[in-house]
Amino acid sequence: MPRTPPPPLPAVRTISLTQPLTWLSLAWRDMARAGWISFAHGLAMTVLGAAIMAVAHNRFWLLAGALSGFLVVAPVLATSFYALSRALERGESANLGVVLKTWLNWQGSHVNKWGNDYWCMVQFGALLALAATGWVMTSAALITLLAPVPVLTPVDFVHHVVLANDGWLFELWLALGSLMAAPIFASSVVAMPLLLDRRATLLQAVLASWQAVLTNPLPMAFWAALILGFTLLGLGSLLLGLIVVMPLLGHASWHAYRDLIDPSSLPPRDAGTATPPAAPQSGVAP
Repeated sequence: MPRTPPPPLPAVRTISLTQPLTWLSLAWRDMARAGWISFAHGLAMTVLGAAIMAVAHNRFWLLAGALSGFLVVAPVLATSFYALSRALERGESANLGVVLKTWLNWQGSHVNKWGNDYWCMVQFGALLALAATGWVMTSAALITLLAPVPVLTPVDFVHHVVLANDGWLFELWLALGSLMAAPIFASSVVAMPLLLDRRATLLQAVLASWQAVLTNPLPMAFWAALILGFTLLGLGSLLLGLIVVMPLLGHASWHAYRDLIDPSSLPPRDAGTATPPAAPQSGVAP
């Protein structure tokens, strides 16, 4: 039997090293134009983070994994920001109606409710949630079983894990976290915006995301460092900074997708209002 050819992938553009800074600038503009709805989502995600801290505040072995697991599923939680930026790009109103339509009616144009295309965003969210759960369990097991004393608070974690004399547990924890985070970042950097915008399969979205990273390794490493830095800044401000950081990174991720991917080879998910291919910006090669 002839082998089924692999699904066609959208074209990937080459970007300059500093292009992620442009995404942040465009994200800030989108936040100002979207107004309260963007910051309200940032507040909701901050409240979710605060709830995690409230449940696990005296179990830091669980808190460390839960907060980092929360960040793993952030690309799915940021779907509203992608939709708002897309609406602004189309010249439409970026309001609550856009958000509700995105979460409640994204499947409305599908005829085949059992097709893979219909469930792709649900599948991707489930995979990220599974990865986050796996990391929470791995992190909890490492800190609980290998720490010299019970780790119950952030101070305990600093004293007995980060500043431990042998130091190997913290390095192991970071190494395993990085080992999990790198492929997740490569798989999700443009996957959710692409799935929202175009009728792509989950495999197409993930492979396109990997291709974007492999084509632009240094800019993508810079982008990952910016995401990590802003996230740590938000967490270090008693989570209050996440009210701004989460919308900033969410809107910027939409612009990352528009710069990195030319999706014109794929049919639009919303057939009525297709998003035109993004014009290459400064530092972006077709």
